[in-house]
Amino acid sequence: MAKWTPKHEAPEPLEGPVVATITGGTILWFVLFLVQIPFYSWFADRDLMWWVWTCLAGAGLGLIGIWYVRKRDAAIKRAEAARAAGEDRAGGTGPEASSSTAGGAGQG
Repeated sequence: MAKWTPKHEAPEPLEGPVVATITGGTILWFVLFLVQIPFYSWFADRDLMWWVWTCLAGAGLGLIGIWYVRKRDAAIKRAEAARAAGEDRAGGTGPEASSSTAGGAGQG
């Protein structure tokens, strides 16, 4: 059996409103849990309690997910800001870079 090798590079991951998506999903799981609470005995009689607890687990894991994606989003923004600040210094676009090059260009 031949080893599988990719024929092209993997595409870049899609970025979107990740925090809003995870928050919306968490709210949906919690609402589903709340909707099932009045029917607790119905689920218990039919041995379907896992439906109720799955919704609660989804809401709980969603809270962890919200924390995670907010930290990730903040880290991405910090990295972009640091990279932009580094490009400004290295690229010579700041005011101190233009004054030093203008004064030293005619001297030799």
